Amino acid sequence: MARTPTALLSPADRERLRGLRIMKGIALGALIALSIVFVFAFALEGRYPWLAYVRAAAEGGMVGALADWFAVTALFRYPLGIRIPHTAIIPTRKDEIGRTLGEFVETNFLSGEVVRTKIQGTAVARRLGEWLREPEHAERVAAEASGVAAGILRALSDEDVQDVLAGLAREHLIAPEWGPPAGEWLERVVEADAHRGAVDLALDSITTWLQNNKASFDGLVSRRLPAWVPSIAHRFVDETVYKEALTFAHAVQADPQHPARRAIDGYLTRLADNLQHDPAMIGRVEDAKLAVFDSPRVRALAGEAWNAAKAGLLTSLADPESGLRRRGAEAVAEIGERLATDAALQSRVDTWVAGTAVLLVDRYRHDIASIITETVERWDPAETTEKIELMVGRDLQYIRLNGTIVGAIAGLGIYTIAQALLGVSG
Repeated sequence: MARTPTALLSPADRERLRGLRIMKGIALGALIALSIVFVFAFALEGRYPWLAYVRAAAEGGMVGALADWFAVTALFRYPLGIRIPHTAIIPTRKDEIGRTLGEFVETNFLSGEVVRTKIQGTAVARRLGEWLREPEHAERVAAEASGVAAGILRALSDEDVQDVLAGLAREHLIAPEWGPPAGEWLERVVEADAHRGAVDLALDSITTWLQNNKASFDGLVSRRLPAWVPSIAHRFVDETVYKEALTFAHAVQADPQHPARRAIDGYLTRLADNLQHDPAMIGRVEDAKLAVFDSPRVRALAGEAWNAAKAGLLTSLADPESGLRRRGAEAVAEIGERLATDAALQSRVDTWVAGTAVLLVDRYRHDIASIITETVERWDPAETTEKIELMVGRDLQYIRLNGTIVGAIAGLGIYTIAQALLGVSG
């Protein structure tokens, strides 16, 4: 089996490989040491009978070491390259192991009750709130969210966004008739006398303008008089017109029941009725609406508005000191404070999180577990074997070492009991 070059391994895998090689060397060294002891004890036990016990211990240790070497090696490859049945278990049964592992995870971990119990005992909302209310954490969340939002904005096609906005505007703003809703709204405004403030504001503005623009009336009417009329008459006419206009404005301001106010009320009432029921008025409003929205200039303005909004958002999202980023961080911290201190909110959030997690697990548990199965199936058998051996191989070498020690003790014990009970010589 070709091994991955050491240079291509991660630092953690290189450390595991070093530990694996050390333990393999120790286990092999123990076997070699016992073999040497066995040879000397076997050769000299006729001269020194007590060496029979040493030979029995060495023999048992060698058997234990070889047996455990075979068992450990059989997990990962064919021992000595010989295709013995039921060896090289991991590479030959990789897919079955993946399926079994997936079924185990699905059955024992992806259970609704297991997930619910774990989440309910974790106090998700409180711990999340305690984390979020820390200013540096809130700023970090705001920064990450800003990065995501900026990425989405940059990825959006300006033309596509404008088309979507235009479609939404046409569907929800342009397609419905404006006349009847506007007439109904205006009717309610007039019935509630809510328009009085607007009328008063208009009168105040007109009066203020008249007071500050007397010169605008010079020649306003007098220039239409015959040329033979004396100039003093011209000034008299202009001043009279100005004073009458100012007097009229003051009178309308002072009298809530002034005929001019009633005339405005009547006009607005008729306008509201026409907007709702007069087909000609409704048609004119629709024509004006379409003329405005179908104007190339309006479309250009909409595109410019989107580009300006996008540029402004990107600038604000990129600047940690921008008002948008600061308010975002403050909002996150406020949410964290509430989650950390409001027991009722914690209960609602924990219940929602647990319910959502259980729903997702119950619905997608098989799909989640299949990730394990499909991933293992895609792995190369040799690479899979190498990865697993790096993860657990060092511990398995302890099994070889322990087998050597236990075999030596067992061999010595068996030989001693046999000598004691049966008097059998080595």
